[in-house]
Amino acid sequence: MSIIYQRRSIRKFIDREVPDELVVEVIRAAMHAPSGCNQQPWHFVVVKDPKTKEKIVEIHPYAKAVLSAPVAVLVCGDPSLEKCKGFWVQDCSAATENLLLRAVELGLGAVWCGVYPDPEKIKKFSQLFNLPDHVIPFALVPIGYPAEKPTPEDRFKPERIHWERW
Repeated sequence: MSIIYQRRSIRKFIDREVPDELVVEVIRAAMHAPSGCNQQPWHFVVVKDPKTKEKIVEIHPYAKAVLSAPVAVLVCGDPSLEKCKGFWVQDCSAATENLLLRAVELGLGAVWCGVYPDPEKIKKFSQLFNLPDHVIPFALVPIGYPAEKPTPEDRFKPERIHWERW
């Protein structure tokens, strides 16, 4: 639970490269997420190029953290891999959360920048990364060594628990 409680959205990073082995490790954690019918309908694009990151911010103004992050991972869904139709969004959400939690465990920071379901962002990210037509950009996750340390906050709300019925 400590990793869950420590995880915060990090939007500022120090100028320090993230080794490729750690990038692969956070993606490995993402690929261990549960998925409907064990379909694993995901792909990951690793982004390091500064020019590409500038283009990302033109498309997604809330993803400015990518400019100071040494690396970002674009989580993509592939509905053509689905065995149980309609679950790819939940599957990619679980994968993204696993990626975020593993990043914290490795001493990294990250932030989830949603792409899906915004049609304009989907179209432009697909073009920018030359994604196949059947692959849908889901979320962009800038990753790096944190330059900020937001304090953990208790988000537990017992009033949102309903036993047996509403």
